[in-house]
Amino acid sequence: MQAGIFLAFASYTIWGLFPLYFKALQDIPPVDIVMHRMLWSFLFLVLILAYRKQWAWIGPVCRQPRVLAGFAASALLLAINWLTYIWAVNNNHVVEASLGYFITPLVNVALGFVFLRERPRLVQWIAIAMAALAVLWLTWQVGHPPWIALALALSFGSYGLLRKTASLGALHGLTLETTLVLPLALAYLAFTTQQGHNSFVAASGNTQWLLAAAGPITSIPLIMFAAGARRIPLSTLGLLQYISPSLQLLLGVWLYHEPLDGNRLIGFIIIWCALLLYTAEGLWITWQRNKNTEAPTLG
Repeated sequence: MQAGIFLAFASYTIWGLFPLYFKALQDIPPVDIVMHRMLWSFLFLVLILAYRKQWAWIGPVCRQPRVLAGFAASALLLAINWLTYIWAVNNNHVVEASLGYFITPLVNVALGFVFLRERPRLVQWIAIAMAALAVLWLTWQVGHPPWIALALALSFGSYGLLRKTASLGALHGLTLETTLVLPLALAYLAFTTQQGHNSFVAASGNTQWLLAAAGPITSIPLIMFAAGARRIPLSTLGLLQYISPSLQLLLGVWLYHEPLDGNRLIGFIIIWCALLLYTAEGLWITWQRNKNTEAPTLG
């Protein structure tokens, strides 16, 4: 239990500090960063699989076109999420990016209702309605919908939906996803090299190392998260997931001095209240179930 909490806490903390990493790559175009992230993640994951000698899953997966198509779709969603997030960070929208990940748990509930026929409870519906109200409020105040937050929430929520119904775990699934997009990444990098615009070649030594570090920086927290999620209750995991957007919000406001005026803060407060309601109701339901399970029986 303690190991699980530590692993999940560490993974969410690393994700929350991602703006620091991507700000260090601000001179590299976001598309280039995504392509390098895919390339170096693939190489890092292959090394892990080679060390663990876990190759048996590849053959059966290659004979299942529907599985490959599903992971191709999840890889596309992951690339969209990464590109949106990197662009947001490097264009001074860290605060709005954090809003996207605050909204994501409620988007997951809505997607589960639409695609998995799950039945949200009344309190969950109220939380979703509050999140929708916050989005409408921010749209009215800014003059347009919070596109970055919505794109991040919808892409990551949809990615989670596909991975929830997938047949592979975190390590094997991410390896397959990076493998499927590897030809695209290699083709893009070859094209930019031919055109004389290869940002990796033109970058300084430190920047080149940072780009290569995208592999372990991307893969390690995901592996830690998968290991931690198996060891702790879902309710605990649900509480820990707010570490990441909270750290991103703090970095955006205090370190990068992005504006968070009173009107935008109202939108965030509505989201936080919705999440508090959603989380408290989930903890209550879990406590009730555990109480009923542990209750002694007569006879």
